Amino acid sequence: MSTEQSGVNGRRSRAAVEALVSEYEASGLSRKAFCARRGLAVATLDKYRIRVRQAAAAPRLLAVDVRPAVDGKAATSLLALVLGNGRRIEIGDRIDAILLAELIGIAERA
Repeated sequence: MSTEQSGVNGRRSRAAVEALVSEYEASGLSRKAFCARRGLAVATLDKYRIRVRQAAAAPRLLAVDVRPAVDGKAATSLLALVLGNGRRIEIGDRIDAILLAELIGIAERA
């Protein structure tokens, strides 16, 4: 069994698949030439490339930490989003859906 494969059934791990796809993309070879060198079917490489692309496009979840107001009083905003870099977005009770969608998009790219 190859070191790239794991488990009883000989399937490649997610990390091995991602490494193989990265190796192919960096190789500059055609799919057929790369697969011939690696003893891999072109259809398998294609399947792996699709899987890696879909995983990269999948939405990711962010951790949310809910805390009471520091001074125990009611907060002035209904929602505060604190990004990992320390930036803070506070949203009051009157925000339109378009602006909220734009803020979410900015936060997702941060």
